[in-house]
Formats: sequence, structure tokens, C-alpha cells
Amino acid sequence: MMELGIKVLLGYLLGSVNGSLLIGKFTGVDIRAVGSGNAGGTNALRTQGLGFALGVMLIDVGKGFVPAWLLPSLGLPGVPPDPTISRTWLMLACGSASVVGHCYPVWFGFAGGKGAATTVGMLIAVAPALLLPGLAVFAGVLMTTGFVGLATITAVTALPVILWWLSGPGSEPTIVTLALLALFIIFMHRSNIVRMSRGEESRMHKVMLFRRRPDGD
Repeated sequence: MMELGIKVLLGYLLGSVNGSLLIGKFTGVDIRAVGSGNAGGTNALRTQGLGFALGVMLIDVGKGFVPAWLLPSLGLPGVPPDPTISRTWLMLACGSASVVGHCYPVWFGFAGGKGAATTVGMLIAVAPALLLPGLAVFAGVLMTTGFVGLATITAVTALPVILWWLSGPGSEPTIVTLALLALFIIFMHRSNIVRMSRGEESRMHKVMLFRRRPDGD
């Protein structure tokens, strides 16, 4: 249990390195004080531009990938490998801890993003075959509705269903973890859900297949 606890903690601490807030430290921008106030990639893109947002995405995806890919096999001084813990479960636990760290970063007052990019990074490590189907669902919903939050929620909800449909025995740990992460990310998007229900959520009109004028929402 020592190995599990320490590596999950390390995953959380790595996840707490928030891309928007870190880059903002060097550029003099507090992303939480502009736009929607969320320290995630979407707000970074809308308020700071493509270059800033790409840097944010690189950090946030990377910190989801590294804990899930590296920590389970990493030898730590004084921490012997625990043979009772499946490496699959350890990958999933470390990656999930990074997602939680992104959303509630200890380094930034527990106010972070909503977990989507970091989940993508974790997915690259634990279930790369799901990346393209997940991105396809995200792109389809985004181009149809213009809502980034709805596209994210739909994509993460679809991931465990797609994996269940495609995989055989032995995928249960990943399916369960992705289902729990989907619930967590839906919770993190609760403000988006409220705004959509009120007709107040912003759309990305430029990517919509069937564009509507902004004043027609």
C-alpha cells in the first residue's frame, strides 16, 4: 500500500502543475481573472490566443500522460514494489490522481481546470485506441452544437461505453475508472450545464457546421 499511496500522491502533485496558471506566471496573466475565470485550455484560447493555449494543452496533456506511463514502473528509494497491486490499477490510479490534481491544484489554491486535457494525456498512456473515437465524438458534438463543454461531457461519457463494446475480458478496471472519471468531469462542468439550460452558454460559432448568428441563440 505504501507504493500505491506515494505514487498516487506524486500523480496528484504532477497534476497540480496547471498549464494556464504556470504560463500565466511568466506572462503576467492570471487566467482566473479573465473570461470565464476557469484555468483550462478553452478559456486560455478564448482570452489569450492560440499560442498561449497550445502551451497550456502541451503541459496539461503531458501531465496526464507522464504519471500513468512512468510512475507505475518507476523505482523509488525505500519504496519496494507491491506485488499485490496490479500495474494496470496503478496506472489508472496515478493518471486519475493527475486529473484530480489538475482540477484542484495544491500549488494554486485548489482552483484549476476541468480535467479534459489531462484525461486525454492519461488516455494516451492507458488506452490509446480510444483516443480517435473519443476525439471523433468530441468533434461531432462541437461542430453540431458549438458547445465545448457539451462536447467534452459527451466524449468522456462515451469512452467507457466504447471500450466496453470494443474490448474483451480484462478491461474492467479501465472501464470502471473511465466511468468514474466521466462522472467527475461532468461534475466539474456543472456550471456549463446550468448555463446551457438557461441559454447563456457561449458557442464556438466558427467551428459549427450549421452556423447561427450569435444573437439567434
